[in-house]
Amino acid sequence: MEGLARNRRRILERVRASCEDAGRPVEDVTVVAVTKSVSAEAAAALFGLGCTSLGESRPQELERKAGWFEAHGLVPHWHFIGPLQRNKARKVVRIADTIHSVDSARLFDTLERVALEEQRFPSLFLEVKLSDEPTKTGFSPDEVRSLLDERPPGRLPILGLMGIAPRLEGAPPEEIQRAAAETFERLASLAETLPRSRFQPGGPRLSMGMSRDFELAIRAGADFVRIGSAFFEGVDLASMAPSPESST
Repeated sequence: MEGLARNRRRILERVRASCEDAGRPVEDVTVVAVTKSVSAEAAAALFGLGCTSLGESRPQELERKAGWFEAHGLVPHWHFIGPLQRNKARKVVRIADTIHSVDSARLFDTLERVALEEQRFPSLFLEVKLSDEPTKTGFSPDEVRSLLDERPPGRLPILGLMGIAPRLEGAPPEEIQRAAAETFERLASLAETLPRSRFQPGGPRLSMGMSRDFELAIRAGADFVRIGSAFFEGVDLASMAPSPESST
């Protein structure tokens, strides 16, 4: 617990410093603590420290952890951040408050239909593909504009855009940082060209930045940063009842 608390303090200090550098209020940035690789007990320990926004990347693990939290009377704001198949959309809609990874018009339409059926309306981020990496999914900038133009405003709220910086395995650190900064700036520039009326009030907001690059993302305008490994560095996770499903 002490290690988690220490890491949380360090992360929040870095968030605060990045906001100051960018001339932004620290309250503008939401830190999503990504708990996809740890047990429900470890996630609950973070929640107890004040990390009320928790992120999961697999529907089955989101479902399992949400059930554990509910059984213990804990109510976080659940963020779904991973790839989502349309046949798993209902599981996620029933639990997640925010979905960061809407990567196609077909998935968007499925989520809207399921949300109407379930009468539960999570906020959505449209995932934008800004690099040529074959493993990346998402809308092109033109596809984002087409979705907003062709779909009438519905009952499923679009919060903003999500993007992921290229990994560039083996590249020099300065090249990795430069590519991340350029990616975040392109996403922010795209957001500025989109009609605000198609987003929730205050939008489009930006979900970008992870443990390795969240400071760059904040300086570029990120409203949500998704931080996982930085919370757990040096923490004895084995003492927190690891989740068997998370380790597979």
